[in-house]
Amino acid sequence: MKKFTSITAISVLLCLVVVFLGWSGGTKEEKKATSSPATQAPAPGPKLTSPVTIRFATMSLGTSMYVYASTITQLVQPELPKGSSFDVQTTGGGVSAPYLIAQGKADLALGNAAPARWAVEGTVLGRPKAEGVTALVGGMDAPYIVIIFTDKFVKKTGFSSVADIVKAKYPVRVAVKTVGGLGEVACRHVFEIAGATYNDIKSWGGTVSHVAPTEIVSMLRDDKADITIDHVPEGQAAITELTMTTSVQFFGLTAVEQDKMAQLGWDKIVMPKGTWKGQDKDLLTMSTGIVLLASASMPEEVAYLITKKICENKKTLVDAHAAISVFDPKTAWMPAKVGAPLHPGAARYYREMGYMK
Repeated sequence: MKKFTSITAISVLLCLVVVFLGWSGGTKEEKKATSSPATQAPAPGPKLTSPVTIRFATMSLGTSMYVYASTITQLVQPELPKGSSFDVQTTGGGVSAPYLIAQGKADLALGNAAPARWAVEGTVLGRPKAEGVTALVGGMDAPYIVIIFTDKFVKKTGFSSVADIVKAKYPVRVAVKTVGGLGEVACRHVFEIAGATYNDIKSWGGTVSHVAPTEIVSMLRDDKADITIDHVPEGQAAITELTMTTSVQFFGLTAVEQDKMAQLGWDKIVMPKGTWKGQDKDLLTMSTGIVLLASASMPEEVAYLITKKICENKKTLVDAHAAISVFDPKTAWMPAKVGAPLHPGAARYYREMGYMK
């Protein structure tokens, strides 16, 4: 992000001018009043004057993350100086998000709180610690792990859980997202707590197909797959389409299975009945919310602007995707919701609003 250098210099000069002209003559009482978030609106922050280049990594077309990224871009881009570039790139998200930033392949990326924490703490098996990763906004949605069997598969086998499949060592045909997304990790973890790996499934004569969301729908509809497991928010396009074109059944986890998933870093949640067409009862499952991650090298002014535009335009975001209705800017900074350390620009916004101390 080389184009940001001049912005930082200008910001420092502006801040010095403000300190010299604006604060030097105030009384203690005046200073106390201006510092209170309850009585004064937040300062607008230094104005951006030089063009910036931002690479925004997200998941593929058809995913909820792509919708989020496109909407955030529409909110932020008009506020950037002329000549700026704010490009959405379908280079990955979810589990891979912090690594894309750490490797310098993206300036922004949509991930999930738990994988972000795993990455920055260096606890992901086979992967190095993700350095230089910060967070801007967390808790943007509350996705669910969905376990979906085709109606034909249920009638044929009588199975109602992944544990049933594993116990029978059935040659199940699994359609799942590509490696690098949290949907794939969700699938792998659900099988893992049931006592099986992808290699075990293949040894039983089954298959594991890593494909795009649209192809998962096609495979289940055309009887080329029996089940899928994903991590998606309510209303996600591919799963919604699946329920409208194919007879499927949703299944949950047991309390014991929830405990095992929690040990892997997931959060317990209940998916209310009616969340999806054909889901006629509440289901125990797991979740970890969306967080917008940013490179630590992103200038404070840019991080501040992005955080501000997201937090102050919730309605626009919800209009784009209903799952964002759970988003609460007042708690978007909390460690459990962001996973990674807050970027200074984001922290400044939350402090000015009085959301955090």
